[in-house]
Amino acid sequence: MSPATPAPESGGAALELLVHGVGGATPESMLDDPRTVRVTGDRTAAVFRRGEDLDAEDHPERYAARPVPEAYCWSNLTSGDGARALWLLLLPFMVANLAHWMRPPAEGRPGLVRLYGVLVRLVALTLTVLLTAAACEVALDLTAWQCAATPACTDAYSWLGFLSEGRGGWWSLPGRRLALAALVPTALVGLLWYLSNRTWSAYEAQRPPTGYDAPATEPRPDGTDTTSTADTTGTADTEAADAADPAGPVELRPALGRPGFWYGRRLVARLRAAHTAAGFLTVAAALVTATARADAGAPGPRSVLGWVLRAAVVVLAVVVVWVVCRRGRSERRLDLRLERALVSWLPAASLVLLVLTAVHAGWARPLRPSSGTLPGDAVFGALTLVQGGLVVALGVVALLLQRPRRDPRTALRGLGGPAVAMLACALAGVMSGGVAQRVADWLDGPAGHGDVRIGPPVLLSWQASVIPVLLLLLLAPAALLGVRTLLDARRLRPSVEADFAAADERDPVRTGQIAAGRARASLTDSAPVLVGVVSGATLLLGAGSVAGAWASGNVPGRAFDGAHPAIASLASATQALGSWMIGLGFLLFVTWGRRAYRDASARRTIGILWDVGTFWPRAAHPFAPPCYAERAVPDLTWRMSSWTGGTGGRLVISGHSQGSVLAAAAVWQLQPATRGRVALLTYGSPLERLYGRWFPAYFGPEALRALNRTVHCWSNLYRATDPIGGPVRVPAEDGRPAVDGEVLLDPVAYGRTRAHPLPEPILGHSDYQADPAFARHRSELLDRLPPALPHQRVPNEATDQGSSGRSSG
Repeated sequence: MSPATPAPESGGAALELLVHGVGGATPESMLDDPRTVRVTGDRTAAVFRRGEDLDAEDHPERYAARPVPEAYCWSNLTSGDGARALWLLLLPFMVANLAHWMRPPAEGRPGLVRLYGVLVRLVALTLTVLLTAAACEVALDLTAWQCAATPACTDAYSWLGFLSEGRGGWWSLPGRRLALAALVPTALVGLLWYLSNRTWSAYEAQRPPTGYDAPATEPRPDGTDTTSTADTTGTADTEAADAADPAGPVELRPALGRPGFWYGRRLVARLRAAHTAAGFLTVAAALVTATARADAGAPGPRSVLGWVLRAAVVVLAVVVVWVVCRRGRSERRLDLRLERALVSWLPAASLVLLVLTAVHAGWARPLRPSSGTLPGDAVFGALTLVQGGLVVALGVVALLLQRPRRDPRTALRGLGGPAVAMLACALAGVMSGGVAQRVADWLDGPAGHGDVRIGPPVLLSWQASVIPVLLLLLLAPAALLGVRTLLDARRLRPSVEADFAAADERDPVRTGQIAAGRARASLTDSAPVLVGVVSGATLLLGAGSVAGAWASGNVPGRAFDGAHPAIASLASATQALGSWMIGLGFLLFVTWGRRAYRDASARRTIGILWDVGTFWPRAAHPFAPPCYAERAVPDLTWRMSSWTGGTGGRLVISGHSQGSVLAAAAVWQLQPATRGRVALLTYGSPLERLYGRWFPAYFGPEALRALNRTVHCWSNLYRATDPIGGPVRVPAEDGRPAVDGEVLLDPVAYGRTRAHPLPEPILGHSDYQADPAFARHRSELLDRLPPALPHQRVPNEATDQGSSGRSSG
């Protein structure tokens, strides 16, 4: 990426703060200089300058004709050490968290807004229970219950010999085998807690610096305060408080500009305690369910203790649900409180209860010999029904919120959140079913163990069988999109030739390449259709798999034994193909994770996924990958505030791709006096094309128009060949020009010219700064900013770091 070219020669000191996009970038490439120096920040995220620009504030005469370039590098927030490969396990949690932020905008409907948040948090809770239940299925059911009771299986795997029911060892009792195997899902819950706590300490627990959030609210034009009663009590979601506010949110403080938006410490700690407790309680429930039948008719303390433990599991489960539903995010003020008693005692009490259930399960009793699947496997069917019901309820609430004023640009007509929540449930189901299926096939061996078959619950086989059906359903819209892309490429050829009318001669191949690039870029706008098809089909097929499993009580290949031979053959084929596909997907998942742990380039690829998916704070699932914006947005805000306050100069923050989203969020957080000295330049930006359509309550048309009114000036650049960036669709109003500039030609030259003797590439989403229009637009923004104020030092610890705001390191 080449540096910005000379800017206007008037207006005084100016700074250009560059923010890269997804995939990361080095400061050397951003500044086009191998000699860069970190001026502030750490190894995770920092601001860099070229070596020759370190003393720019002390020699303003050098920069009369150009701004001082700085590069903010944040890629290590999402792709760092090898432990980041473990984040692949958290993919369903990340997708569920996105559903929270896809809420349609609402005014005057606090009850529906709060209900939407509660439903998403409950969906997220079921994902934790499902993942833990899958681990219990593998460790308790397949290994300790089924394999250990089959002599051929324990003979084939000698490391399981001490658990063999036929050898009569101390661990041979089914209850003791289950208690020992419970260590596996317990360790998994502990790992999730560790990952969440580790990232919480690095992200959410970092308190914004003093002075950043001085006013809890901003006054309205009439002088009244914006704090609502619901927010003061701390018992309602902030979104609900906004909806209940008759005057609506203050324009200068939209959602992303609120003081507490990027500080979710309290909620994440609360949800982490609840989800950790839910994981432990799931393991405890598996143990007490397995022993309940043997204790039912047995008199004495063992039976009484069993009833007490089951009641305790139910009571704590109710407490967990209450904690999840009780409170959402607090954004209107910086919430520094932490419910230490709740955060500590709830997981601890659940762990103690789990230990007691393990001891109770290991109690010597005449427990029936283990055969078939473990009692309690119906939990998978119950979870599937609960998830489906929650998603349907979420869809109803989303439609009610969207109903008063429907924006045609909104993805899936406001149903993006429910659709994505359904995808999160599907991902979790595929992951859990894939693990159980692969382990069952491994333990069962290629030839099986005689008449005894080791297999997962029937429902998991039905769910695997619907995967080929889902893929077949996707072929139709995929084929239609492919045909439409070809037709669009032909239709766009005349417009391509018109755009490059100055070319000396026409080249049909070149024209076709450019037209095809534009057609392929437009596929991004069709993503809602595919998401809607996948989500709707998943919901219907999931309900069908539950009905088939419960009605037949057998796997699909055997459930249709008496049917027509064609139907029976089709059922057997889909079961085998689904089992193979889900197993292959699991193996690819493990392989990718192992490669990412060792290979930095593969880890960076995973980091790109997190760049897109972890912009938002953890509002629904505490085990989701952490929100890097909770570090990046305050970094950018403080850098802009410190530089403009310390020098009185002008500043243009220049964001590419995901960097433009960070830049916009940081500008929203600035105080009005600082915003008056800042210009926003975005290019290849997904602000409207992706974020505005999928997150309308935060980046919808009104929010983007408000951003244009709050920042001093804003210009957006995009190309027709860019599959990610696009126009922000903010029109001219109140004397301000339209934000979108002219569509940049790509490539910059159609054929060979004197200025471009070699063929120019079709850049698409990259190298916007190489276009001459970039420097022109940046110069226009700097010219529109007010002249630099007289140089003065601000007596504030946050900005008193030298005239440039630089640290000593």
